[in-house]
Amino acid sequence: MCGIAGFWDARQRYDGATLDDLARRMADTLYRRGPDGEGVWVDPAAGLALAHRRLAIIDLTPGGAQPMTSASGRFVVTYNGEIYNYAPLRAELTELGCRFQTQSDTEVMLAAFETWGIESALARFIGMFAVALWDRRDRRLVLIRDRMGVKPLYWGSVGGVLFFGSQPKAFRPHPAWRGEIDRDAIAACLAFNYIPAPLSVWRGVRALRPGHLVEIDADGRSEERCYWDVRAIAARGPDRALAGDPTAAEDELDALLSDAVKWRLVSDVPVGAFLSGGFDSSTVVAQMQRHTTRPVRTFTIGFAEANYDEAADARAVAQHLRTDHTELTVTPREARDVIPELPDFYDEPFADSSAIPTFLVSRLARSAVTVSLSGDGGDEAFAGYTRFDVIQRLGPMLDIAPRALRCGLGRAITLLSPEAWNRVSGLLPRSLRPRLAGDRAHKLAHLLSLRDGDDFYDGMQRMWLVPPTMPAAAKMPCLASVDGWIGRDQRLARMQLSDMIAYLPDDIMVKVDRASMAVSLESREPLLDHRVIEFAWRLPPALKIRAGRGKWLLRRVLHRHVPRALVERPKMGFNVPIDGWLRGPLREWAEDLLSERSIAQAGLLDPVPIRQRLAEHQAGARNWHNSLWSALMIQSWQHRWA
Repeated sequence: MCGIAGFWDARQRYDGATLDDLARRMADTLYRRGPDGEGVWVDPAAGLALAHRRLAIIDLTPGGAQPMTSASGRFVVTYNGEIYNYAPLRAELTELGCRFQTQSDTEVMLAAFETWGIESALARFIGMFAVALWDRRDRRLVLIRDRMGVKPLYWGSVGGVLFFGSQPKAFRPHPAWRGEIDRDAIAACLAFNYIPAPLSVWRGVRALRPGHLVEIDADGRSEERCYWDVRAIAARGPDRALAGDPTAAEDELDALLSDAVKWRLVSDVPVGAFLSGGFDSSTVVAQMQRHTTRPVRTFTIGFAEANYDEAADARAVAQHLRTDHTELTVTPREARDVIPELPDFYDEPFADSSAIPTFLVSRLARSAVTVSLSGDGGDEAFAGYTRFDVIQRLGPMLDIAPRALRCGLGRAITLLSPEAWNRVSGLLPRSLRPRLAGDRAHKLAHLLSLRDGDDFYDGMQRMWLVPPTMPAAAKMPCLASVDGWIGRDQRLARMQLSDMIAYLPDDIMVKVDRASMAVSLESREPLLDHRVIEFAWRLPPALKIRAGRGKWLLRRVLHRHVPRALVERPKMGFNVPIDGWLRGPLREWAEDLLSERSIAQAGLLDPVPIRQRLAEHQAGARNWHNSLWSALMIQSWQHRWA
């Protein structure tokens, strides 16, 4: 796991020493991603520089350092990530005549590119990676991002220079860099709490999409191609659907997960795991324990607020699996102290508040290990989100009921205020009582007026239905379309695919990558192994959701290793009490950032709707913490970077 950066000035305005100095300064901005070493390679005749910050995981010797040149001298690479199955690939390449000087996966990657070609080699890799590959013979630059978008890669041309790197902050030290904010990206962040690829916050800079590569030649021409397409895999799913005894599917998934976890234990440094006590992380830890004779190191954080604390659940799973468990109860002050650092960690506006506990558990794990496995991806692959079941149930009504009737029902719902709905829900047993019942009821009232299930799903995920940007003419953001791939009759598949091509890489993976890299910790996600994803798309809906509960088949696998009673409980999520903090200890901070003067100085947001929501929230009339948090993170980012 590392940080990469570089640039290509085809006009060759800099000598070798200047190229080296600029690339080194760019890489230094990524120090947290790679504190164990640095390296630069330059080609003055081409005006190109590659830089690398190293977090040593495999082959800790200087021989594993980057940038690295291939045996023939044709390719030079700087890359972030791991090729987990490099050992069998190395053996195969050795039989074909390749000779190796190091024990690194980087050298195997280069030999694979030379022997099999780039895309054929990529098809053989099990791993996560963001690659910048310079072809000295053909004078072309190839940028590659892994299949599921676990590792980030940005690129674009600004001021006549082509930039590329793990994070846009790496471009700032270059004298040609001129940052112009992309207001469409700001609108998208307000709507969804994240910026969807290929947008970035800077105009002219793109986030390379998962499963894609782009080739750039000396004339600046670029060609982007998809080498692994989850949309096509999803579209083929029904034709290859698993049939027959579910036990056979359960056996196959258990074996796949075991193998995916086994590969992600490959390391020359200590490995542990995040453990929340939920299905996904418990599954990963259970599989880890099968492959080691020592107790797995597991880490969890707890909160004083009972509604946000899963520490006891994680502890019970850890005791059953006999892990070496570390638990830390975080005080509200410790959690809030992270907030001012978020713009530095995330580098772009990012408003998923679970970034706070993700950073805290990463920091805890880094005190003992350098690599930590996580359960991210289980909800998207195996239909774990509650919203999937909600729309599965409401879908037929949306199709049959006239829109006018639905609008009337929505108006009836709003006859009760959010506070009244909260009082009504308080009459229910605690296990059936929804959080934020009043706000959810009023949001449902609006959603009932929408056209169809796709619009309903889009609306469920919006923090602002109309993002309050300045000017208001900024392009209206929308979720990635799945039309042409999944039929409208396949509601569950459409929702899963939409999440898998947008929410998963652009929110979840961004959150985990930046939080873990902020403390120089490598995070690995076995549930996002491409073989697991391909298998999941072959599952019929009945093996994903039953009786209103998602992840049915994954639960069956977990129950083989962990008693049902330890893990079967309502889904909590990985959250912090932002709603209460904005009315209490963060009130003054929020008032300052969202004051009319502060918003006007930044010039990105419309203060009127934001100030209205802030007043309603602080008065307790509504719970607007999600939409206010997106505005706060944009303002906080703007104060730091723009």
